[in-house]
Amino acid sequence: MQKRKLKWILFPITGLLLTTWIAVSLQQNRKIDDAALRNAGSKSNINEWLTYGLNQQEQRYSLLKQIDDTNVGRLGLEWTYEIGMGGGNQEATPLVSNGVLYSITNWSITFAVDARTGKEIWRYDPKVDRAIQPKVCCGIVNRGLGIYEGRILVPVLDGRLVALDINTGKESWSVQTTPLGEDYSVTMAPRIAKGKVIIGNAGSEYPVRGYVTAYDIATGKQAWRFYTVPGDPKKGFESKAMEAAAKTWSGEWYKYGGGGTVWDGMAYDPDLNLVYFGTGNGGPWPSDFRQSKGLDNLYVCSVVALNADTGEYKWHYQFVPEDSWDFDSVQQLTLADLKINNQTRKVIMQANKNGFFYVLDRTNGKIISAAPFAQVNWASAIDLKTGRPMIRPEAHYTKESSVQIFPGPGGAHNWAPMAFNPTTNLMYIPISANSSSSYRLPDAYTYTAGRTNMGVTFGGGFGPPPAAGARGAAPAPGAATGGIAEPGAAAGAGFVIPAAPAATGAVLPSVGPVDKDGKFYTGNWLVAIDPSTQKEKWRVQGGGSIGGGALTTAGNLVFQVQNNGHLLAYRADTGEKLLDVATNQTGNMGPPITFMIDNKQYVAVAGGAGPRGGGFGGAPGPGAPGAGARGPAAGAPPLPAAPVAGSPAAPPVYPRLYAYVLDGKAVNPTPTPPAAPAGGFPAGFGPPPGAGGPGGAGVPAPPTTPAEGRGGRGQ
Repeated sequence: MQKRKLKWILFPITGLLLTTWIAVSLQQNRKIDDAALRNAGSKSNINEWLTYGLNQQEQRYSLLKQIDDTNVGRLGLEWTYEIGMGGGNQEATPLVSNGVLYSITNWSITFAVDARTGKEIWRYDPKVDRAIQPKVCCGIVNRGLGIYEGRILVPVLDGRLVALDINTGKESWSVQTTPLGEDYSVTMAPRIAKGKVIIGNAGSEYPVRGYVTAYDIATGKQAWRFYTVPGDPKKGFESKAMEAAAKTWSGEWYKYGGGGTVWDGMAYDPDLNLVYFGTGNGGPWPSDFRQSKGLDNLYVCSVVALNADTGEYKWHYQFVPEDSWDFDSVQQLTLADLKINNQTRKVIMQANKNGFFYVLDRTNGKIISAAPFAQVNWASAIDLKTGRPMIRPEAHYTKESSVQIFPGPGGAHNWAPMAFNPTTNLMYIPISANSSSSYRLPDAYTYTAGRTNMGVTFGGGFGPPPAAGARGAAPAPGAATGGIAEPGAAAGAGFVIPAAPAATGAVLPSVGPVDKDGKFYTGNWLVAIDPSTQKEKWRVQGGGSIGGGALTTAGNLVFQVQNNGHLLAYRADTGEKLLDVATNQTGNMGPPITFMIDNKQYVAVAGGAGPRGGGFGGAPGPGAPGAGARGPAAGAPPLPAAPVAGSPAAPPVYPRLYAYVLDGKAVNPTPTPPAAPAGGFPAGFGPPPGAGGPGGAGVPAPPTTPAEGRGGRGQ
C-alpha cells in the first residue's frame, strides 16, 4: 500500500519535471527566423531582445513590466562581466536569445555570456590589424550584432562581415564588404530582412562613396548592393536611381568619393517589404569642394527606401540638400502607426543631427511634419509643401568669413538611441540643446588620398584653424583626440577639444525650444515629444546626443544611460526621476536593454573605455600592431604614465557589462571614480582617459565580494 501511494505521488511530480524539461528545451532551441524577428518584442515574445532596436520598428519599447514605476527604486546589481581591454566607446546594443546575451566591443571582439549569471560561454576575436586606426574616422567602436537561423552576424571594423555559429562562436563564413586598402570602416549593427543581412559602412570624412549591401545569411553571397551617390558617369550607372542622382552633381565629384555613407540608422517594414536607411554627409564637407555649389547632391543626408528582395529604389526624402555642415542623416529611424489629425498614418520618424524632428509617411516618403527640438540657425523652418528646408543663405561660409552654425558636428541628436512608447505616444530623445561650431573655407585646399579631407577650417570650439596654406582638413588625429578625426565624435568620446576663435561672419537668427524666460536651452537633455503634434511633454537634464541612450517599457518607465556612467529611470508619462544608479564608469557608455529569464526582469548596460588604443582579445605576434596584451596600438596615443614613486599603484579599469534586477545584491567591483576637480569636468563627461578613475590609471579598488558567475573575465 505504501509503494502504491508513493507511485501516485511520484507520477505527477515526474510529469511536472518532464513538462518543465520540455519547456526549457524549447526555450533553449527556439528558432530565430523571419517570423521570430517579425514578432520580436511583441506579446508572443516579450522576454528577449532579438534585434538592434528590440523590434523591426526600432522602437526600443519593451512590454516587460515586472520592473515598473512603483518598484524601480529597488534595482540592484545582479552580475557584472569584464568585456575586454577597451580602446573606445561601448556603443553596442546587446542581443538576448534563449538565455544567452551576445554583444560586441572595441576592435569587433564578440562574446556570448549566460544572461542569468554573466558567465562567459564563448569569445571571438577577428584580430583586426591595429594599423587601420588612422583610417577610422570616429572611434574604435561597433554598435551591435545580428542574429538569425543559428548564426551571429558580426560587423568587423576593417570591413568584413562574419557569420559565427551561435553555440560555439566559430566562423561559418566571412566576406569582405569594403574594398581592401581603401578608407572604409564598418561600425554599424547589421539588420536582417527575409534571410538577408544588410550592412553599410563609414568613411565620409576621407571621403569615400557610400553604399549598402545585402548578403544571403545561409551562404554569405552578395544578394544586392545600392550606392548612395553616383560614380563616374563615363563608366555607366548601376541603376536608374544613380542616373537620376547624377543630375544633382557637377564637375568631377566622383574623384573625391562623394560621401553618403550608411553607418547607423536602419529599419525594416515586413508588410511593405521596404528597408529604410539614413545616409551620411557629403564629402568633402563644403559643396564648393564637391564642385556642386547650388546642387542637391542626392542621396546624401537622406532617408532611402529599397525593396528588401532586390535592393530596387522605391523613394527617398532628403533632409539637407547641398549639405555643407556635416549633417549626416544616419540617426535612428523609428516606424510606428500614429493617429495624426484623426487619421492613422504609417510613419517613419527621425530626430536628425540637424536639429529638426521629422515625421514622414513611410509608404511614399512624403513629409507630414517637422519641427526643431534644439537650437537651429542653418535653416528657419521646413517647408511642408515642398519638403525642403528653408536654408539661410548666410549659412554658406566662405574663405573671407566664418559662420557659427547650430547644431555643430556632434549634432542635436547623434547615435545615442531614442525610444518610442506607443502607450504614452511619446518619443524620448537624448539631445544636445545648443551644440555649435564655426566653419570657414580654408585659404587653400588640396585633396589628398589616404587621409581625412573635410575641407573646412574649424572655429568656435573645435580647435584652431590650420596655418595659412594648409589643406583645410582637420588637424591629423593624435593623442589629443585619441586618434578620432571628427571634432564632434572626439567630443562625444570624452576628449576636450581646444577652444578656437569665434565666427567672424553674420550672426544668424535661431529657432527652437526656449525656456520660461524665452531663452534657448543649453546643455544636454532627455526630451519627451509627442510625434503626432510635435509638442514637447517634458524634459530632464542630462545625457546628450552621443553616448548612452534611452529605453522605454510598459512599466511606465523610461531608462536612460548618461555618458557620465549613470543609469537613470523616469516615469514615462511625467518625467519624474525614480532611479539614479552609478556604474562607476565615467563615460563611454552604451544604450540600455531589458529582458526576462526565469521570471526575472533584467536591465543591462555596458560602459567604459579602458586604455585608449588597447583592446586585443588575444595576444598578437611579436612586432604586430598592438603587440603586448595590454599595449597601445601602433600610432595610437600612449597609455597613461606609470605612477609616481611612492604613489599607490592601481590597475586600469576596463569596460564592463552590468546587469540589474529588483533587489540585486552583487557588489560592484568597479572602483568609485575620483571627485571632479574645481570647476568640474566638461559637460556630460567624466575625467579623460589617463586622468585617474575608470578609463585611465584608476584609483585602487576597495575589497569586494565578487558578483557571481563572471567566468574567467569578470568579478
